[in-house]
Amino acid sequence: MIVGIGVDTVDIPRFERQLSRTPALRDRLFAPEERDLPLHSLAARFAAREALIKALGGSGELTWHDMAVARGNDRVPGFVGGTKLRRELANRGANRIHLSMTHDAGVATAFVVIETGTLDAEHGLE
Repeated sequence: MIVGIGVDTVDIPRFERQLSRTPALRDRLFAPEERDLPLHSLAARFAAREALIKALGGSGELTWHDMAVARGNDRVPGFVGGTKLRRELANRGANRIHLSMTHDAGVATAFVVIETGTLDAEHGLE
């Protein structure tokens, strides 16, 4: 059963200006393993975090680093499931996250669906 849906779009040139103006923002927003990714990938990951917050109905106790995104062995993106993220999902009766990200024409977009179901690395948290 679907518990929440969220979508977010990031203007990549605007995002680049923000990162240039405030260099510490990159460290604050992204986990160490994400920070050296290309700009369009960072923008998509930021959109994913925002979409997740919308799908959850708020960030609760999550920090930006609690919402890190990685690609699994099958190259499908997903949120790296730490304790805080699992707790926030459990508080909402959910345990699966589906994530889709894209970037084109100067924008990055992410779509998140949260649902109840079987928890495994293929369909939610790694």
